[in-house]
Amino acid sequence: MNAADLGAAHRYADLGHLRLHYVEAGAGPLVVLLHGFPEHYYAWRHQWGPLAAAGYHVVAPDMRGYNLSGKPRSVRAYRMGELTHDVAVLIRHCGAERAAMLVGHDWGGAVAWGVAMRDPALLERLAILNCPHPVTFARALATPRQLLRSWYIFFFQFPWLPEWYFARGDFAALRRILRAEPVRPGAFTAADIERYVQALRRPRAFRGAINYYRAFVQYGLAERRLLRRIDIPTLVIWGERDRYLGRELAAPPPAWVPTCRVERLPDASHWLQSDQPERVNALLLDFLRTPVRPAGSEPS
Repeated sequence: MNAADLGAAHRYADLGHLRLHYVEAGAGPLVVLLHGFPEHYYAWRHQWGPLAAAGYHVVAPDMRGYNLSGKPRSVRAYRMGELTHDVAVLIRHCGAERAAMLVGHDWGGAVAWGVAMRDPALLERLAILNCPHPVTFARALATPRQLLRSWYIFFFQFPWLPEWYFARGDFAALRRILRAEPVRPGAFTAADIERYVQALRRPRAFRGAINYYRAFVQYGLAERRLLRRIDIPTLVIWGERDRYLGRELAAPPPAWVPTCRVERLPDASHWLQSDQPERVNALLLDFLRTPVRPAGSEPS
């Protein structure tokens, strides 16, 4: 099965600083879908068809470092400013002044939070799947419980060791995770898992994926000064059976995201768009169809 079989076409965007691969489907207002670790555009295989059928131009990129996109070598190249710039240029490359909705899961969610803070004029709506607001996550990392859940962030700081560990046995650890963690049996088929492994086998791909975490630790503190309040309408969809992120991290601080609505999925894991695709799709479409009030207006 390939992207064309699922109603999407492969494209490339030359961003000047690197070449970004993406798939697109449909026509209409732009919806951009950002994947998390260690997936790629294929993470949204259940979403782009229904969104395109509903009248949207859906774009799902391989973020830098992943699959068919460019893979910078330096950790500096994975700082948040670089990642959000990729999204801004991609939106304009797709012929839109702004996206009707930016959706991000896991690391894609972190980048989506960043775009909404740094360049809010690019977005009409923001949707986040199982990625805490950066202020919430910073506070949580000060607690022993979340530190234990997030052990891998610190393991990923070692040079070469994480790459070696996860690549052993042809990514046997990743295969186990994708088979065992979803709540819905068969959320990832054997063919799905093979697609992820194939993408991570590409030269420098897994190192690129891990460099997101290295840049987060090495440069994250310096980038905290760029945090801004988000006034864009925001939807958080949270799978509550997430091994890595506690359910208490779902709601962002109201002072930072006053327009946020949180939808909790008690029977979904971290991989919620594969666990409960129909429910996730319904929530995204309902959010897209909700009129956006002009900035500064009050509800009647």
